[in-house]
Amino acid sequence: MVDLSDLLTDLADESDQVDALVAPLPAADWARPTPAPGWSIAHQVAHLAWTDHVALLAATDAAAFFATVSAAPDPARLVDHGAEQFLAPPAELLARWRAGRTALAAALAAVPAGEKLPWYGTRMSATSMATARIMETWAHGEDVADALGVVRPASDRLRHVAHLGVRTLGHGFAAHGRPAPTAPVRVELTGPGGDTWSWGPADAADRLTGPARDFCLLVTQRRHRADLALLATGPVADEWLDVAQAFAGPSGAGREPSATPGGEHGVRA
Repeated sequence: MVDLSDLLTDLADESDQVDALVAPLPAADWARPTPAPGWSIAHQVAHLAWTDHVALLAATDAAAFFATVSAAPDPARLVDHGAEQFLAPPAELLARWRAGRTALAAALAAVPAGEKLPWYGTRMSATSMATARIMETWAHGEDVADALGVVRPASDRLRHVAHLGVRTLGHGFAAHGRPAPTAPVRVELTGPGGDTWSWGPADAADRLTGPARDFCLLVTQRRHRADLALLATGPVADEWLDVAQAFAGPSGAGREPSATPGGEHGVRA
């Protein structure tokens, strides 16, 4: 089992990498559009600040967390509304995000072992929440990087994103209105250092192989399957490439196939 303190260290490192992308930008560049329709770089950072905030409430004040859900003017626009609510001038927004993610890390570290935190449609441990925050931070960092036309170096932190992607196989099918498969899938991914990360029975008939970064781009819906070097063997693995979704909530719009990184389509999650 992954240690919570190690996860929080990786979350801080992932956040710092995104921070390093946006902190030097002139104010005008914060308005650059990202692959998520209607969202600028500022919206991406505001979304991370907002989700850190509601995760902090989940870890410290469940009643206040549920109040934010019931008070949402339009549940279908909860994510958009949260980002809009946290938008601010770049310096203020960056300071808000930094303070919020620091407070969240401290709160998660203090959650008693075995306690489950409320979240959208589920409950999760502090370890799972930290893993989900790594996934979100990495995914929205990809949107920022796409907007800036840069490719970030992959790190072993992707293993957390990949793990969550494997764990949410059934959720992806359910979110798209399809029955969860009963057949297991063997997943073998090549990490940034060349080592193999694997999940599932070694003798499973359905298999999914390829680069870990590509799998992470798939399950966060940052790339279409056609633009990724993932090989699916068997009907379940093949269908999974169409519905994979590591984040909570209804199915995302995903991305259309594109010859260029990021393409013209995106997803907010």
